[in-house]
Amino acid sequence: MNVPARPGALDLRPLSARSVVLSLLLGTHPPELPARELVRLVEGFDVGGSTLRAALSRMVAAGDLRRTDTGYRLSDRLLERQRRQDDAVHPRTRAWDGDWEMVVITATGRGPAERADLRARLTALRLAELREGVWLRPANLARALPGDLDRVAQHYTARPDRPARDLARSLWPLDAWSATARALLAHIARTPRPAARLTAFAAVVRHLLADPVLPPGLLPADWPGAELRAAYTDYQRELIGEVRARVRDA
Repeated sequence: MNVPARPGALDLRPLSARSVVLSLLLGTHPPELPARELVRLVEGFDVGGSTLRAALSRMVAAGDLRRTDTGYRLSDRLLERQRRQDDAVHPRTRAWDGDWEMVVITATGRGPAERADLRARLTALRLAELREGVWLRPANLARALPGDLDRVAQHYTARPDRPARDLARSLWPLDAWSATARALLAHIARTPRPAARLTAFAAVVRHLLADPVLPPGLLPADWPGAELRAAYTDYQRELIGEVRARVRDA
C-alpha cells in the first residue's frame, strides 16, 4: 500500500499549474472546462494567467489535454486515470462469501521494467503480494481482472485456511492507512485556503487509491475509509458548484 513510512505522516506535494489543472478536470464530469472559466478557477489556487497559459500549451503538446472549440478536455489517455480515481472514491463492491481472488504469475524472462509495471498494475487492482509471484485479495470487488493478464498469469478462486482477518492484516498495513486517513481528515478541517485545500484533497485521492477496500468484517474498528470518501465527495460538490456559478455569472 502506498502509505507514508510513518503512520499519520502526510504526503502533501506542492501542486504545479499542471497539477491544479489536472485536479480540476479529473474531478469534473464530463472532464472539460471552457478556457475562460478554467483561467478564473485556477486563479483561486494561486496560479497566474501567464503560468496557466504556458502549462496548457505544454499539456496539449504532451497529450494530456485536447483543445476543444470552447476550452480544454482530458485526453483519452487520462480518461483511464479519471476512471481509476472515480473507482477509488466510489468503489464497486459485492457481498463477500469468504472467497479470495488469487493471481499467480507464470511468465518468466521478464526484465525489471516489465516486472515493475506488472507489480504496479496488480497493486492498482487492489491485490497484495503474499509471496513472490502470488497475489490475492478477498473477492468482494465488482470487477473482472483485465483479460491481457492471462498472458503472464493465471487466476483462481481460493479459500485460505488461515483466518481471514489475520491474513488481511499480514497483507496490508491497515493501522498505518487508518492513521494517515485520520491525519488527512484533521488537516482538512483546519485548512481554509483554497490552494492548500486542493493540495490536501489531492493527497486524499492518492490515499484512497491505496485503500484495499476490504469487506467490513476484515477491517479494524472505526475504519475511516467511508469518512474520507465523504469528505472528498463534499469537496468535489463544492468545486462543481463553483464552476457552475462562474459559468452562470459569466
